[in-house]
Amino acid sequence: MLHAAGLFSVGVGVSDFIFEQPNDWRLLENNFEVITPENCMKPRAVQPAEGDFRFDHCDAFVAFAEEHNLRVVGHCLVWADSDKTPDWWMTENGQPTSKETLLRRMGTHIEMVAGRYGDRISEWDVVNEALSDNSEEYLRNTVWARVAGEEYIVRAFECAREAAPNALLVYNDYNVDADGKRANLIRLVKFLKEQDAPIDAVGLQGHYELDSIPYDGLELMLKAMRRLQVKVIVSELDIDVIPRSRWWADGNKYRDELRTLNPYQDECPPEILRRQADQYAKLFELFCRYDDVVERVSFWNLHDGQSWLNYFPWKRVNHPLLFDRKGFPKPAYHSVVKVLRESTLAPHSPIRDLSADAN
Repeated sequence: MLHAAGLFSVGVGVSDFIFEQPNDWRLLENNFEVITPENCMKPRAVQPAEGDFRFDHCDAFVAFAEEHNLRVVGHCLVWADSDKTPDWWMTENGQPTSKETLLRRMGTHIEMVAGRYGDRISEWDVVNEALSDNSEEYLRNTVWARVAGEEYIVRAFECAREAAPNALLVYNDYNVDADGKRANLIRLVKFLKEQDAPIDAVGLQGHYELDSIPYDGLELMLKAMRRLQVKVIVSELDIDVIPRSRWWADGNKYRDELRTLNPYQDECPPEILRRQADQYAKLFELFCRYDDVVERVSFWNLHDGQSWLNYFPWKRVNHPLLFDRKGFPKPAYHSVVKVLRESTLAPHSPIRDLSADAN
Protein backbone atom coordinates (compact mmCIF):
# COMPACT_ATOMS: atom_id res chain seq x y z
CA MET A 1 0.00 0.00 0.00
CA LEU A 2 1.43 3.36 -1.04
CA HIS A 3 -0.55 5.64 1.25
CA ALA A 4 1.90 7.82 3.17
CA ALA A 5 -0.16 9.62 5.79
CA GLY A 6 1.82 12.35 7.50
CA LEU A 7 4.31 12.63 4.62
CA PHE A 8 2.46 13.52 1.43
CA SER A 9 -0.44 12.18 -0.56
CA VAL A 10 0.15 9.59 -3.29
CA GLY A 11 -1.76 9.84 -6.54
CA VAL A 12 -1.87 8.63 -10.11
CA GLY A 13 -2.84 9.87 -13.54
CA VAL A 14 -5.46 7.55 -14.99
CA SER A 15 -7.43 6.92 -18.14
CA ASP A 16 -10.32 9.26 -18.79
CA PHE A 17 -12.41 6.07 -18.98
CA ILE A 18 -11.45 4.69 -15.56
CA PHE A 19 -15.13 4.59 -14.63
CA GLU A 20 -15.60 1.96 -17.38
CA GLN A 21 -12.59 -0.17 -16.30
CA PRO A 22 -13.62 -2.11 -13.18
CA ASN A 23 -10.64 -4.46 -13.49
CA ASP A 24 -8.44 -1.52 -12.48
CA TRP A 25 -10.45 -0.33 -9.51
CA ARG A 26 -8.94 -2.58 -6.84
CA LEU A 27 -5.36 -1.66 -7.78
CA LEU A 28 -6.34 2.00 -7.79
CA GLU A 29 -8.21 2.01 -4.49
CA ASN A 30 -5.60 -0.04 -2.64
CA ASN A 31 -2.70 2.24 -3.51
CA PHE A 32 -3.73 5.78 -4.38
CA GLU A 33 -5.61 8.68 -2.82
CA VAL A 34 -5.73 11.20 -5.67
CA ILE A 35 -6.44 10.80 -9.38
CA THR A 36 -5.72 13.04 -12.35
CA PRO A 37 -7.52 12.53 -15.68
CA GLU A 38 -5.17 12.22 -18.63
CA ASN A 39 -7.04 14.37 -21.13
CA CYS A 40 -10.73 15.02 -20.53
CA MET A 41 -10.28 18.29 -18.59
CA LYS A 42 -7.83 19.88 -21.01
CA PRO A 43 -9.08 22.96 -22.88
CA ARG A 44 -9.41 21.27 -26.29
CA ALA A 45 -11.61 18.56 -24.78
CA VAL A 46 -13.77 20.80 -22.59
CA GLN A 47 -14.36 23.74 -24.96
CA PRO A 48 -13.46 22.82 -28.56
CA ALA A 49 -15.40 25.83 -29.87
CA GLU A 50 -16.25 29.07 -28.14
CA GLY A 51 -19.17 28.54 -25.79
CA ASP A 52 -19.37 24.81 -26.62
CA PHE A 53 -18.64 23.35 -23.20
CA ARG A 54 -18.57 19.56 -23.00
CA PHE A 55 -18.74 18.33 -19.43
CA ASP A 56 -20.26 14.85 -19.70
CA HIS A 57 -16.93 13.05 -19.50
CA CYS A 58 -15.56 15.27 -16.75
CA ASP A 59 -18.76 14.85 -14.75
CA ALA A 60 -18.51 11.07 -14.99
CA PHE A 61 -14.86 11.14 -13.93
CA VAL A 62 -15.54 13.30 -10.86
CA ALA A 63 -18.56 11.19 -9.90
CA PHE A 64 -16.43 8.03 -10.10
CA ALA A 65 -13.80 9.60 -7.84
CA GLU A 66 -16.41 10.56 -5.26
CA GLU A 67 -17.92 7.07 -5.29
CA HIS A 68 -14.48 5.59 -4.63
CA ASN A 69 -13.35 8.16 -2.03
CA LEU A 70 -10.62 9.58 -4.26
CA ARG A 71 -9.67 13.23 -4.59
CA VAL A 72 -9.42 14.80 -8.05
CA VAL A 73 -6.75 17.00 -9.62
CA GLY A 74 -8.13 19.11 -12.45
CA HIS A 75 -5.65 19.04 -15.35
CA CYS A 76 -5.48 21.68 -16.74
CA LEU A 77 -7.18 25.08 -17.09
CA VAL A 78 -4.61 26.73 -19.38
CA TRP A 79 -2.11 24.81 -21.49
CA ALA A 80 0.41 27.47 -22.47
CA ASP A 81 1.31 25.94 -25.82
CA SER A 82 -0.24 27.26 -29.01
CA ASP A 83 -0.49 23.71 -30.39
CA LYS A 84 -2.42 22.53 -27.33
CA THR A 85 -4.81 25.49 -27.16
CA PRO A 86 -8.03 25.49 -29.24
CA ASP A 87 -7.48 27.54 -32.40
CA TRP A 88 -10.46 29.77 -31.72
CA TRP A 89 -8.78 31.12 -28.56
CA MET A 90 -5.82 32.33 -30.60
CA THR A 91 -7.52 34.31 -33.37
CA GLU A 92 -9.95 37.19 -33.71
CA ASN A 93 -11.51 38.22 -37.03
CA GLY A 94 -8.85 36.28 -38.89
CA GLN A 95 -5.98 37.95 -37.02
CA PRO A 96 -4.01 37.04 -33.90
CA THR A 97 -6.19 37.71 -30.89
CA SER A 98 -5.87 40.87 -28.83
CA LYS A 99 -4.75 40.67 -25.22
CA GLU A 100 -8.14 41.83 -24.03
CA THR A 101 -9.96 39.09 -25.93
CA LEU A 102 -7.46 36.39 -24.97
CA LEU A 103 -7.75 37.18 -21.26
CA ARG A 104 -11.53 37.45 -21.46
CA ARG A 105 -11.82 34.05 -23.12
CA MET A 106 -9.43 32.55 -20.61
CA GLY A 107 -11.37 34.01 -17.68
CA THR A 108 -14.67 32.69 -19.00
CA HIS A 109 -13.19 29.24 -19.51
CA ILE A 110 -11.77 29.09 -15.98
CA GLU A 111 -14.97 30.40 -14.45
CA MET A 112 -17.09 27.82 -16.28
CA VAL A 113 -14.80 24.84 -15.69
CA ALA A 114 -13.36 25.38 -12.20
CA GLY A 115 -16.56 27.03 -11.02
CA ARG A 116 -18.63 24.05 -12.10
CA TYR A 117 -16.91 21.67 -9.70
CA GLY A 118 -16.12 23.89 -6.72
CA ASP A 119 -14.87 21.81 -3.80
CA ARG A 120 -15.40 18.57 -5.72
CA ILE A 121 -11.93 19.12 -7.23
CA SER A 122 -9.24 19.61 -4.60
CA GLU A 123 -6.39 20.82 -6.84
CA TRP A 124 -6.09 22.55 -10.20
CA ASP A 125 -3.15 22.66 -12.57
CA VAL A 126 -3.93 26.26 -13.43
CA VAL A 127 -1.23 26.87 -16.04
CA ASN A 128 0.68 24.07 -17.75
CA GLU A 129 4.09 24.34 -19.42
CA ALA A 130 4.57 28.08 -19.84
CA LEU A 131 8.38 28.10 -19.56
CA SER A 132 10.70 27.82 -22.54
CA ASP A 133 12.94 24.78 -23.05
CA ASN A 134 15.62 27.16 -24.31
CA SER A 135 17.76 28.26 -21.36
CA GLU A 136 18.38 31.58 -23.13
CA GLU A 137 14.65 32.36 -23.13
CA TYR A 138 12.10 32.76 -20.37
CA LEU A 139 8.54 32.02 -21.46
CA ARG A 140 7.67 29.56 -24.21
CA ASN A 141 7.31 31.44 -27.51
CA THR A 142 3.56 31.09 -27.99
CA VAL A 143 0.59 33.31 -28.71
CA TRP A 144 0.02 33.43 -24.96
CA ALA A 145 3.42 34.94 -24.21
CA ARG A 146 3.56 37.15 -27.31
CA VAL A 147 0.15 38.67 -26.65
CA ALA A 148 0.02 38.86 -22.85
CA GLY A 149 3.48 38.13 -21.44
CA GLU A 150 3.42 37.07 -17.79
CA GLU A 151 0.11 38.82 -17.27
CA TYR A 152 -1.95 35.86 -18.49
CA ILE A 153 -0.37 33.63 -15.83
CA VAL A 154 -1.17 36.09 -13.06
CA ARG A 155 -4.72 36.49 -14.30
CA ALA A 156 -5.20 32.73 -14.67
CA PHE A 157 -4.39 32.20 -10.99
CA GLU A 158 -6.64 35.08 -9.97
CA CYS A 159 -9.54 33.65 -11.98
CA ALA A 160 -8.94 30.17 -10.59
CA ARG A 161 -9.01 31.45 -7.01
CA GLU A 162 -12.28 33.27 -7.70
CA ALA A 163 -13.83 30.14 -9.21
CA ALA A 164 -12.39 27.59 -6.76
CA PRO A 165 -11.57 29.41 -3.51
CA ASN A 166 -10.59 26.27 -1.57
CA ALA A 167 -8.56 24.42 -4.21
CA LEU A 168 -4.78 24.06 -4.21
CA LEU A 169 -3.61 26.07 -7.24
CA VAL A 170 -0.60 24.72 -9.12
CA TYR A 171 1.78 25.83 -11.85
CA ASN A 172 2.85 22.61 -13.66
CA ASP A 173 5.86 22.03 -15.94
CA TYR A 174 8.58 19.55 -16.92
CA ASN A 175 12.39 19.66 -16.56
CA VAL A 176 12.20 22.36 -13.89
CA ASP A 177 14.89 20.49 -11.99
CA ALA A 178 17.34 21.26 -14.83
CA ASP A 179 19.62 24.26 -14.32
CA GLY A 180 18.31 26.73 -16.91
CA LYS A 181 14.65 25.93 -16.55
CA ARG A 182 14.88 25.81 -12.75
CA ALA A 183 16.19 29.39 -12.79
CA ASN A 184 13.24 30.42 -14.95
CA LEU A 185 10.84 28.66 -12.61
CA ILE A 186 12.27 30.58 -9.66
CA ARG A 187 11.93 33.81 -11.63
CA LEU A 188 8.31 33.03 -12.48
CA VAL A 189 7.32 32.08 -8.92
CA LYS A 190 8.98 35.20 -7.53
CA PHE A 191 7.10 37.33 -10.05
CA LEU A 192 3.77 35.69 -9.27
CA LYS A 193 4.24 36.23 -5.56
CA GLU A 194 5.26 39.85 -6.12
CA GLN A 195 1.99 40.29 -8.02
CA ASP A 196 0.06 38.60 -5.19
CA ALA A 197 -1.06 35.86 -7.56
CA PRO A 198 -2.53 33.02 -5.48
CA ILE A 199 -0.06 30.28 -6.44
CA ASP A 200 0.05 27.50 -3.85
CA ALA A 201 2.33 24.93 -5.44
CA VAL A 202 4.62 24.08 -8.33
CA GLY A 203 4.17 20.85 -10.22
CA LEU A 204 7.30 18.98 -11.32
CA GLN A 205 6.25 16.39 -13.87
CA GLY A 206 9.11 13.95 -13.16
CA HIS A 207 9.29 11.94 -16.39
CA TYR A 208 12.72 10.47 -15.73
CA GLU A 209 15.03 8.06 -17.55
CA LEU A 210 16.88 5.16 -15.97
CA ASP A 211 20.39 6.11 -14.80
CA SER A 212 19.84 9.80 -15.66
CA ILE A 213 17.78 11.15 -12.77
CA PRO A 214 18.93 14.67 -11.76
CA TYR A 215 18.85 14.15 -7.99
CA ASP A 216 21.03 17.18 -7.26
CA GLY A 217 18.95 19.47 -9.47
CA LEU A 218 15.77 18.14 -7.93
CA GLU A 219 17.05 18.88 -4.44
CA LEU A 220 18.04 22.41 -5.47
CA MET A 221 14.54 22.91 -6.83
CA LEU A 222 12.97 21.67 -3.57
CA LYS A 223 15.17 23.99 -1.54
CA ALA A 224 14.27 26.95 -3.77
CA MET A 225 10.54 26.33 -3.45
CA ARG A 226 10.90 25.99 0.32
CA ARG A 227 12.54 29.44 0.40
CA LEU A 228 9.73 30.85 -1.75
CA GLN A 229 7.14 29.21 0.52
CA VAL A 230 5.33 27.24 -2.13
CA LYS A 231 4.61 23.53 -2.08
CA VAL A 232 5.92 21.04 -4.64
CA ILE A 233 3.81 18.47 -6.44
CA VAL A 234 5.55 15.62 -8.25
CA SER A 235 2.76 15.41 -10.77
CA GLU A 236 3.60 12.76 -13.41
CA LEU A 237 6.29 10.40 -12.10
CA ASP A 238 7.77 7.50 -14.05
CA ILE A 239 11.21 6.06 -14.86
CA ASP A 240 11.65 5.07 -18.50
CA VAL A 241 13.78 1.90 -18.79
CA ILE A 242 14.38 2.51 -22.52
CA PRO A 243 16.02 5.95 -22.43
CA ARG A 244 14.61 8.29 -25.03
CA SER A 245 16.91 11.35 -25.01
CA ARG A 246 18.66 10.33 -28.24
CA TRP A 247 15.36 10.77 -30.06
CA TRP A 248 15.97 14.53 -30.08
CA ALA A 249 19.79 14.48 -30.24
CA ASP A 250 22.04 15.68 -33.08
CA GLY A 251 19.31 16.97 -35.35
CA ASN A 252 17.10 13.89 -34.81
CA LYS A 253 19.53 11.67 -36.73
CA TYR A 254 18.92 8.60 -34.51
CA ARG A 255 15.18 8.38 -35.04
CA ASP A 256 15.20 5.71 -37.76
CA GLU A 257 17.40 3.53 -35.55
CA LEU A 258 15.29 4.09 -32.45
CA ARG A 259 11.97 3.34 -34.16
CA THR A 260 12.99 -0.32 -34.26
CA LEU A 261 14.40 -0.45 -30.72
CA ASN A 262 12.20 -2.65 -28.54
CA PRO A 263 14.57 -4.58 -26.24
CA TYR A 264 12.17 -5.67 -23.48
CA GLN A 265 9.09 -6.78 -25.38
CA ASP A 266 9.12 -10.25 -23.77
CA GLU A 267 10.17 -9.23 -20.26
CA CYS A 268 12.23 -6.65 -18.43
CA PRO A 269 15.54 -8.12 -17.21
CA PRO A 270 15.91 -8.46 -13.42
CA GLU A 271 18.99 -6.24 -13.42
CA ILE A 272 17.05 -3.40 -15.07
CA LEU A 273 14.21 -3.81 -12.58
CA ARG A 274 16.71 -3.73 -9.70
CA ARG A 275 18.29 -0.51 -10.93
CA GLN A 276 14.88 1.01 -11.41
CA ALA A 277 13.90 0.01 -7.88
CA ASP A 278 17.06 1.53 -6.44
CA GLN A 279 16.48 4.78 -8.30
CA TYR A 280 12.83 5.01 -7.24
CA ALA A 281 14.01 4.44 -3.66
CA LYS A 282 16.53 7.26 -3.92
CA LEU A 283 13.82 9.59 -5.25
CA PHE A 284 11.47 8.77 -2.40
CA GLU A 285 14.25 9.20 0.15
CA LEU A 286 14.59 12.73 -1.22
CA PHE A 287 10.84 13.36 -1.16
CA CYS A 288 10.71 12.18 2.45
CA ARG A 289 13.56 14.48 3.49
CA TYR A 290 11.55 17.38 2.10
CA ASP A 291 8.12 16.29 3.28
CA ASP A 292 7.53 19.82 4.57
CA VAL A 293 7.66 20.95 0.92
CA VAL A 294 6.36 17.95 -1.03
CA GLU A 295 2.58 17.97 -1.00
CA ARG A 296 1.83 15.08 -3.34
CA VAL A 297 3.60 12.49 -5.49
CA SER A 298 1.58 11.20 -8.44
CA PHE A 299 2.63 8.51 -10.89
CA TRP A 300 1.65 8.87 -14.52
CA ASN A 301 -0.54 5.88 -15.38
CA LEU A 302 -1.63 2.98 -13.25
CA HIS A 303 0.62 0.15 -14.47
CA ASP A 304 3.21 -0.59 -17.15
CA GLY A 305 0.65 -1.69 -19.72
CA GLN A 306 -1.12 1.67 -19.58
CA SER A 307 1.95 3.91 -19.65
CA TRP A 308 2.18 6.64 -22.28
CA LEU A 309 5.85 5.63 -22.63
CA ASN A 310 4.76 2.55 -24.58
CA TYR A 311 4.02 4.98 -27.43
CA PHE A 312 6.08 8.14 -26.83
CA PRO A 313 8.24 9.08 -28.57
CA TRP A 314 8.17 5.76 -30.44
CA LYS A 315 6.24 2.54 -29.97
CA ARG A 316 7.90 -0.02 -27.69
CA VAL A 317 7.10 -2.24 -24.70
CA ASN A 318 8.08 -0.16 -21.69
CA HIS A 319 8.21 -0.85 -17.95
CA PRO A 320 8.33 2.55 -16.17
CA LEU A 321 5.97 2.17 -13.20
CA LEU A 322 5.58 0.33 -9.88
CA PHE A 323 3.13 -2.30 -11.16
CA ASP A 324 3.56 -4.69 -14.09
CA ARG A 325 1.08 -5.30 -16.88
CA LYS A 326 -0.94 -7.68 -14.70
CA GLY A 327 -1.09 -5.16 -11.86
CA PHE A 328 1.38 -7.03 -9.67
CA PRO A 329 3.97 -5.11 -7.60
CA LYS A 330 7.46 -4.86 -9.09
CA PRO A 331 10.72 -4.49 -7.15
CA ALA A 332 10.24 -0.72 -7.45
CA TYR A 333 6.99 -0.97 -5.50
CA HIS A 334 8.67 -2.77 -2.62
CA SER A 335 11.58 -0.31 -2.59
CA VAL A 336 9.20 2.65 -2.35
CA VAL A 337 7.14 1.09 0.43
CA LYS A 338 10.34 0.31 2.33
CA VAL A 339 11.50 3.92 2.12
CA LEU A 340 8.13 5.23 3.27
CA ARG A 341 8.03 2.82 6.19
CA GLU A 342 11.55 3.55 7.32
CA SER A 343 11.39 7.31 6.89
CA THR A 344 12.74 8.94 10.03
CA LEU A 345 10.96 12.13 9.08
CA ALA A 346 7.56 10.68 9.86
CA PRO A 347 7.80 8.00 12.58
CA HIS A 348 4.17 8.73 13.37
CA SER A 349 3.10 7.60 9.89
CA PRO A 350 2.98 3.80 9.70
CA ILE A 351 3.03 2.52 6.12
CA ARG A 352 1.41 -0.82 5.62
CA ASP A 353 2.96 -3.05 2.96
CA LEU A 354 -0.05 -4.92 1.64
CA SER A 355 1.59 -6.59 -1.32
CA ALA A 356 -1.08 -9.23 -1.45
CA ASP A 357 -3.70 -6.52 -1.84
CA ALA A 358 -1.71 -4.37 -4.26
CA ASN A 359 -3.65 -5.57 -7.24
